[in-house]
Amino acid sequence: MTVRFVRPVSRSAYLGRRLGLFALLLSLIVGLAHRFGPLSEPSFIALLFLAAAIAAVSVPLCLIGLWRLWQVGAKGGYPAAQGLLLAAIPLCVVAVGAFGYFTLPSLFDITTDMADPPVWVSEPKADQQWLPRPGTVTPADRRAQFAAYPDLTGRRYEGALDRVYDGVRKAAVSARITINRTEGLELVEPDISTKAAPRDEQAVVPDVAPIPLRRPEPSLLPTVGNPGDVLLQGETRSLVLGLRFDIVIRLREDAETTSVDIRVASRYGPHDLGMGERIAADFLGRLDTELLGIAGG
Repeated sequence: MTVRFVRPVSRSAYLGRRLGLFALLLSLIVGLAHRFGPLSEPSFIALLFLAAAIAAVSVPLCLIGLWRLWQVGAKGGYPAAQGLLLAAIPLCVVAVGAFGYFTLPSLFDITTDMADPPVWVSEPKADQQWLPRPGTVTPADRRAQFAAYPDLTGRRYEGALDRVYDGVRKAAVSARITINRTEGLELVEPDISTKAAPRDEQAVVPDVAPIPLRRPEPSLLPTVGNPGDVLLQGETRSLVLGLRFDIVIRLREDAETTSVDIRVASRYGPHDLGMGERIAADFLGRLDTELLGIAGG
């Protein structure tokens, strides 16, 4: 009589693959809904944690399937390997974020001028939901920033304010920074009243001369910041996950040089995971390229 060997089936392997696939699909859907849709950042982070938790449950089930394959030759080795690969993606995303959270200082606001940070044209406000953050930035936070990012400093260029302003605008576009609020632009924008009129208009002499009135005193002081500051406030998002950051760039003219400082703050949460420093350094690097040849000390 012929004896047929019937291989056992590892249900753990198949269940692990299903959970791993579900975790991956959940992370992709919430990622797209946050990056291109209306899903808020706190909700996105919460759902991403949920996807990682489901993926974490699938891992031991897949390992049990592989162990059963090794011990008794149970079916499920291929589904178990698939489940591990599927679960790895949401787990790696959360693991990278957790690594930055525990290895970098807990900062949500960084600046190149810690003694006199650029002020916001309009204070950024957002509903933090379950991600509470400190209300203010303390001197201890600035010391922690200096210890973590000692090379993050402002720039000084041997050029006029309007020349540096043009470079800042181009660097902001290159760095995907959208400027939506400004202050003090009258310091760099040309006065349209000083432009030469066309020759035909210059030849026209009015029959009745206007009554001279007292010329109002020009106001070159911005309503926020120090006198002579040009402030550009905007926002940007991280390329993959679409995390939001608020940015303010300050230009300050001093004699024959113009200094540029930047301030970057994550819109949500008490920790920027080091991305604020990378955004600032990327912008300053692009600005150096735009203004190559006029950089000062």
